[in-house]
Amino acid sequence: MHRTLILCETQLVRTHDERHGSHRSGWLRASVLGANDGIISTACLILGVAAADAGRDAILTSGVAGLVAGAASMALGEYVSVSSQRDSERADIRKEMWELEHQPDHELDELTAIFAAKGLSPELARTVATELTSKDALRIHLAEELGITELTTARPVQASVSSAAAFAVGAGIPLVAAAIASDASRIAVTIGVALASLVLLGFSGARVGGAAVRRPIVRVVLGGAIAMAVTMAIGSLFGAAIG
Repeated sequence: MHRTLILCETQLVRTHDERHGSHRSGWLRASVLGANDGIISTACLILGVAAADAGRDAILTSGVAGLVAGAASMALGEYVSVSSQRDSERADIRKEMWELEHQPDHELDELTAIFAAKGLSPELARTVATELTSKDALRIHLAEELGITELTTARPVQASVSSAAAFAVGAGIPLVAAAIASDASRIAVTIGVALASLVLLGFSGARVGGAAVRRPIVRVVLGGAIAMAVTMAIGSLFGAAIG
């Protein structure tokens, strides 16, 4: 039995030392979401205004306004939503602490049942639960019962900063493209740069997260292309209506 426990702990250590993409999920999600929104929303804004036959100054002004407003909105939105998640986690942690203090036997039975459900024999499950509880009861119960670990806990500030910075960088790409392009080529250049940026974003996000690259690229490029087409159509119709 002791040998089995040693083997289990050794395997856990080895698994912990492996490099996985899941520990990047918090900031990676916020960064990809922010950059994707920055590229698409700013490109759509520029293209919609350009399709309405607006001048260069109006196009760039709308692009800059969109960048600032979008970055601020992303920062606030991420902070509020992730803070709500953190508050929920903290409530669960307080509840688990109370249960461990006032109902230790019941909590040990729950942990034993969890390990037994994973395939351990009832005797081994009880032994493992007892051993792990004796070292850090709260940590093991949070991980096994609630899925809360140090790597997965909500980080509002990190998500907020990552999302806002990524949005600003993403929004700056089509904005710079529109600024340096001539009046005749502004729409074509903005579309080309935005789509190329979305390809790079899909590729980079997939590689950083350790996923296959094809599906993320198709997903972001197709969605961005549809959004830009719809916005240009609306801008053109609006421009014709007020022209």
